[in-house]
Amino acid sequence: MTATPSSPSSSAASAASSASSASPSASAASSSAPSAALPSASAASSSASSSAPLSPAFAPIERPRRLRTSAAMRSLVREQALRPADLVLPMFVREGAGENRPISSMPGVVQHTMDSLVRAATEAVERGVGGLMLFGVPEHKDALGSGASDPEGVLNQALARLRSELGDSTVIMADLCLDEFTDHGHCGVLDEHGRVDNDYTLTRYREMALAQAEAGAHLLGPSGMMDGQIAAVRDALDAEGHLDVALYAYTAKYASAFYGPFREAVGSSLQGDRRTYQQDPANGREALRELELDVAEGADLVMVKPGLPYLDVLREVAEASPVPVGAYQVSGEYAMVEAAAASGWVDRDRVILESLLAFRRAGASTVLTYYASEVAGWFAGGLPDHLREFL
Repeated sequence: MTATPSSPSSSAASAASSASSASPSASAASSSAPSAALPSASAASSSASSSAPLSPAFAPIERPRRLRTSAAMRSLVREQALRPADLVLPMFVREGAGENRPISSMPGVVQHTMDSLVRAATEAVERGVGGLMLFGVPEHKDALGSGASDPEGVLNQALARLRSELGDSTVIMADLCLDEFTDHGHCGVLDEHGRVDNDYTLTRYREMALAQAEAGAHLLGPSGMMDGQIAAVRDALDAEGHLDVALYAYTAKYASAFYGPFREAVGSSLQGDRRTYQQDPANGREALRELELDVAEGADLVMVKPGLPYLDVLREVAEASPVPVGAYQVSGEYAMVEAAAASGWVDRDRVILESLLAFRRAGASTVLTYYASEVAGWFAGGLPDHLREFL
């Protein structure tokens, strides 16, 4: 009788039956062996994190962090640094003041008396600042800003006093604008329609420039944004033999809300706004046109104002300019840092230095800042460890 071959299903069933008939001890050994040989996923993860390095799935080829591994390494490769000589200190002097008057919106900044101006200026120069920019606050104003060109006016008297006291040990600078001296607060003379008369204002700027040069200013800062102001002032200075008096053109000065505290600092009488002569905050290309004109007219240095909100403009001007470029960290920028620091929201000292470094990184050779003397003092006395990265 021929045997019938078993089917695959019957073979599988037979194997399963054999396995089930195995002794209980064998089954237990079989089920417990894998548990003893392989740890659980959570146990493996814990063990790896505590005793064995992880095996990365990917290793980068480029490692920029190598150049950030220590303070010494970061210092070695640092692209920009600050120095006191890069900084210019704006200062306010008030006519007839018997004592300093604090400026409420700019904590730490004052309207100086003539004597306190000399003391503060001398201290700043001893600390190593690069220059001093003076602004006058007169007792009396008129439509033409007559005090601006008066040799006995507060600004010209302050220039003469500082030049006598400090000589050529620093660069004494004068703001060349009528706004502090006019009863309407504009940077020029108004016509019969109440508009700023550009060309008549240039005549006043020429007179003002001569008065400042004769008082002893090394450098004048025409800041009124009148068309042709650099050419007009340069011509007037050269005609009277002031060939070495330099011009620091306010090339890109924007009609900005960041000037608010400055208006208090100079006792501004402004009526209306300055949008018909200062630049529109929306425009960048326009700054390059102003740069081209100022350089052609004889500017020795050029400036962008305000500072941090216009770093893009500063960079473009710096890349295009054949002369040194500066930036003005204006009153509103200063006030915001002070307010935030007073509330404990920022590290004041680091924010100050980081903001100044931003101007240098964007291309500024000089920075006008109300922090100039204070920062120069930090450098002179040695920066604490947490600020040494700014050396």
